[in-house]
Amino acid sequence: MDNNLFEENNKLKEEINELQKENTKLKNQLKHYDKAHKTYYEKNKEKIKQKAKERLKKITEENPEKIKEYRKRAYQKIKEKNKLKKNEN
Repeated sequence: MDNNLFEENNKLKEEINELQKENTKLKNQLKHYDKAHKTYYEKNKEKIKQKAKERLKKITEENPEKIKEYRKRAYQKIKEKNKLKKNEN
């Protein structure tokens, strides 16, 4: 019985080590991905902001009701987050 527990313990330790290695590998890949997007945004910040303004202007001209929906949804999300924060405290 002790031998069986010892073997099971070793298998679990090996599995933990493998998962930790995989976890570090995925973290490194994620860092690389995030870094690329951050540098792109930093280099093209003004272009991105300008495109967003143009898109918003276009939507307001074509369909002002969409803007109302967007703002209502944003307000509801903020309200929900505030409720969650109050419940946590």
